[in-house]
Amino acid sequence: QVQLVESGGGLVQPGGSLRLSCVARGTIYSANTMGWYRQAPGKERELVAVRGVGANTRYGDSAKDRFSISKDNAKNAVYLQMDNLRLEDTAVYYCKAIIRGHDIWGQGIQVTVSS
Repeated sequence: QVQLVESGGGLVQPGGSLRLSCVARGTIYSANTMGWYRQAPGKERELVAVRGVGANTRYGDSAKDRFSISKDNAKNAVYLQMDNLRLEDTAVYYCKAIIRGHDIWGQGIQVTVSS
């Protein structure tokens, strides 16, 4: 069974940085597309950043100029570097991978930005 294992969340002060990691385990197939979404309390899940085949990258409006996504195909992993974090970045962050046409979601990891 394929699982996405997320790590790197936690509590950070405004203006700080965090790096999220997500690794796909339990599969011999590569995830062509991997990315991050987030859901804040009372809000819908939204795109943060997604990395597709090659250098095809898309960012949500909230992530532009502050977050950077990278992908390690050999490790079947995706990373999200988040800089200059704001209070409104507080949310549960979910990793998503598309493997052989199937959407796979991680369990989510909490990111809290607070002074």
